[in-house]
Amino acid sequence: MSNIIVAFAKPEEAKSIKNVLVKNGFSVAAVCTSGAQVLSYSDDFNDGIIISGYRLTDMICVELSQNLPKGFEMVVMTSQRLLSDITGTGIIGLIMPLKVHELVETIGMMSQNQTRRRKKLRSKPRVRNEEDETIILKAKALLMERNNMTEEEAHRYLQKHSMDNSTNLVETAQMVLAINDK
Repeated sequence: MSNIIVAFAKPEEAKSIKNVLVKNGFSVAAVCTSGAQVLSYSDDFNDGIIISGYRLTDMICVELSQNLPKGFEMVVMTSQRLLSDITGTGIIGLIMPLKVHELVETIGMMSQNQTRRRKKLRSKPRVRNEEDETIILKAKALLMERNNMTEEEAHRYLQKHSMDNSTNLVETAQMVLAINDK
């Protein structure tokens, strides 16, 4: 589920948008009236969707969009006249007066895209730093020397013990090295 933040200069507008979203199965993390509030909440999340009016109490939507952390997308609900000001900025525009189904479909699509993006990021192999690689290589070398294992067997040994003990590979390698130091 996406982290949704609703931001409008008028609190009653923000609450009515929140209610529409909640009635349609979305969870709203925060309701704000200023860009500063949005930025404060967005720092607590890795990604999310901002639904905003064109002008907030302290900035316009384009300024807010430029200051959002990476991973956030923005939907601006505004008049046809102001919509032309946000084209080309990476902001999705919805014309007021609002059609509820357009808002729900747009947020649903954006939410699905963010879920897909999160899954993709999780499936990427983790990149280890040089220090961690050195620890793993030392542990493998020790296993190869002491137990007459091949490099592949030593790696499998570390992997298996890592899974059995619910530790990561580096922690397991550190344990192997610590046992040797005794």
